[in-house]
Amino acid sequence: MADQRQDMPTRTARRVARALFVTRLGLLAETLLRGFWPLWSLVIVTLAATLMGAHETLSLELIWSLGLFVVGAALWMTWRGLRKVHWPSRADAMRRLDATLPARPLAALADTPAIGSGDAGAEAIWAAHRNRMTSALEGVRAPDPDLRLARFDPFGLRHIALLALAVALLFGSFARLGTVGSVVTGQMPGTAAALSGPSWEGWVEPPLHTGKPALYLPDLPAGPLEIIEGSDVLIRLYGTVGALTVSETVSARTTDIPSAAAPEQTFTVARAGTMVIDGPGGRQWDVALVPDIAPEVTVMGEATVSARGEMSLPFAAADDFAITGGTAHISLDLAAVDRRHGLRLAPEPREAITVALPLPISGDRTAFEETLIEDFSDHPWAHLPVTISLTVQDASGQTGAAAPLSLPLPARRFFDPLAAAIIELRRDLLWSRDNAPRIAQLLRAISHRPEESIFQSETSYLRLRTILRRLENTIPYGITDEQQADYAKALWDLALLLEEGNLDDALENMQRARDRLAEAMKNGASPEEIARLMQELREATQDYLRELARQQNQDRENADETERQFSENSTTLNNDDLQRMMDRIQDLMEQGRMAEAMQALQEFQEMMENMRVTQGGEGNGEQSPGDRAMRDLADTLRNQQGLSDEAFRQLQERFNPNANRGQSGENTGRNGGEGRGQAHDGTGDGGAGQDGRTPGEGRGEGSLAERQQALRDQLDSLRRTMPDQTGPEGQAAGEALDRAGEAMDEAEQALRGDDLAEAIDRQAEAMDEMRDGMRNLGEAIARNQQQGQGQQGQDMRGAAQGTDPLGRPGNNSGRAGPGEDALQGEDVYRQARDLLDEIRRRAGETERSEEERSYLRRLLDRF
Repeated sequence: MADQRQDMPTRTARRVARALFVTRLGLLAETLLRGFWPLWSLVIVTLAATLMGAHETLSLELIWSLGLFVVGAALWMTWRGLRKVHWPSRADAMRRLDATLPARPLAALADTPAIGSGDAGAEAIWAAHRNRMTSALEGVRAPDPDLRLARFDPFGLRHIALLALAVALLFGSFARLGTVGSVVTGQMPGTAAALSGPSWEGWVEPPLHTGKPALYLPDLPAGPLEIIEGSDVLIRLYGTVGALTVSETVSARTTDIPSAAAPEQTFTVARAGTMVIDGPGGRQWDVALVPDIAPEVTVMGEATVSARGEMSLPFAAADDFAITGGTAHISLDLAAVDRRHGLRLAPEPREAITVALPLPISGDRTAFEETLIEDFSDHPWAHLPVTISLTVQDASGQTGAAAPLSLPLPARRFFDPLAAAIIELRRDLLWSRDNAPRIAQLLRAISHRPEESIFQSETSYLRLRTILRRLENTIPYGITDEQQADYAKALWDLALLLEEGNLDDALENMQRARDRLAEAMKNGASPEEIARLMQELREATQDYLRELARQQNQDRENADETERQFSENSTTLNNDDLQRMMDRIQDLMEQGRMAEAMQALQEFQEMMENMRVTQGGEGNGEQSPGDRAMRDLADTLRNQQGLSDEAFRQLQERFNPNANRGQSGENTGRNGGEGRGQAHDGTGDGGAGQDGRTPGEGRGEGSLAERQQALRDQLDSLRRTMPDQTGPEGQAAGEALDRAGEAMDEAEQALRGDDLAEAIDRQAEAMDEMRDGMRNLGEAIARNQQQGQGQQGQDMRGAAQGTDPLGRPGNNSGRAGPGEDALQGEDVYRQARDLLDEIRRRAGETERSEEERSYLRRLLDRF
């Protein structure tokens, strides 16, 4: 090495020497760590056990036995470590450093030429070689030491030791180190403490719902002390009985008071006062009570009702710790009811309405704002004076109520005169069954001379006559509760038929909403009234489009080729176009430009009258390549969903064999299943796939992996045959499908490795990517068709995306449309909260396997 340094520049030689020194230190750290990791792991575990007070709970014999074992193990580990420790030499450092450099320059500089000595050419070449090796050492740096111990500690014992120390530092106390000597000599705390004098311990445990930590009284100095109301106090006295006594004025106890010198005393803090421990080392605290304040709830605004009849009541709730529940109590204000006509009779007894208040699904519940959304349109008290009382409660059982709110119960309004009359008669029947003769008489009068009546169809007339005959036949014998409910439902359905009716009725409702809005604009109505009428127009437009699409679907079944062609005067719109037009009308009204708003409203009406709702593929009876690609992708997505469902069932059956007993294979279908929704009652034949086998029969994890591979091959085939789509949407679709294929590959590998939980996660990722790819592909197809066919291209977007004419997801896209699995008229937030609570419950059940609970916890982390 000395010869090498003589040939090196001074700066390079210093750098090499520094690198060799650091490398030797790294080699020393490696050998010390590998030799003594068992020793420091044992020391850490012993320290953690001492901090947690293990020596204070064990018998003296066991403590000595464990102590001798720890000392013996430490001596053996020290001897073993010293045998393994090897002091690194300079040659070792050179070998390690040279191995990290290209061409091993240190070894090259130490070499001498075997031949060519005295040959000027050979010596020149050798000198050039040494110069290159010297240049390679100019940027030399010491390599990082290899401190990994995984191959020496395959069970991770060192990590367990560190975890135990972390827990001990959090929940233990260094004060327990001072008790080791007394324990070893046989002076156990609480048993022979008299040898070292009296002592005491105490804890303050706040109520569980507060989430506050317990207080250790020996760590708290004497003086002021704040304690939450309802906290439990535990004090233990050690040593000679009577040397220490306890007195307090915070519990308000008057009976069953124990002796002041009792070794253990417990009480609950109910008021402010003092706590005193008299005797050697005693203390006194002046307790200030932190009250558990009752929760509060207030109504934040007026109750509103949508055109469909849903009431929305905003409210705010707050508590010092957390709100755990709440209810809305709705009672009839009988004194405020206009007792005329069918309401003149005394009402039948009816329980008040009680509905649960929505709470935040996640996040802080100490203070929040929510909206109660309920539909009371079919309740007998609809539009009658009621009193709404909101009540919330906290974990300690305290309740808080808002000021009662008096108002007519918000509900749907019927604008058709006959429908409104039917609803009023229905209300009278539910008010009192004694109104039945009067109701029958009025129904007979309404249906008299149907050819001159206001019935818009024979169906509604015949249904009313059927209700009338049934009602008249039961009046002489008395109407039972079940019959009353049946008549009420029949009258409600009849009113809906009269109100919503067919396409002409939907168009009339939309025109009526437009006329009301136009009249309000002319009369200078308030902004709130205009906004309400604008919302009614939006909803009426949606009803019209929905009815128009339904009727066109019926006509399509019998229509010939010529009837399916687009008319020259028809205008094809999608939902986004309509929303933009109505947003523009509302913006003009808010800006005070009423004349322009009226003109835009007139244009909107003309477009709606000429509109035809169409779907891609109509007119030529054939599907485009883009349509076929979307359809095939939807089939692949459904099959992937079914395969994922079957994997999840097998995961449940593996760790809880009785979990699915009595249930059918509700999701099994071809190539993995048709998705959710088959035979959920466990009684149908949805439990078998097309191959006739029940779920899990002859289908182990190997078969799941093979079917996953088949789905991957199917996606590759679709990817190759998919029509090329230009633009960012087409590129995004291709990238999303590629990611879906990669996720499928990972799911297949997990299935082959018997890791069902990981496979389910990767399958969920694949389905998400496929949905993104289908959405982007649909947008690309729609854009390309619009460029090639003009306005008609917009009609194809619905079929390319697998959506209905308004852009809503349909059944062939792998997602539920509004008429399939979407919640209708239910509290979506409550349903989601119930689902999360069920997952949390199952994740906390210790009898379930750790793999299943880990999967459930990952679900909670995701949502």
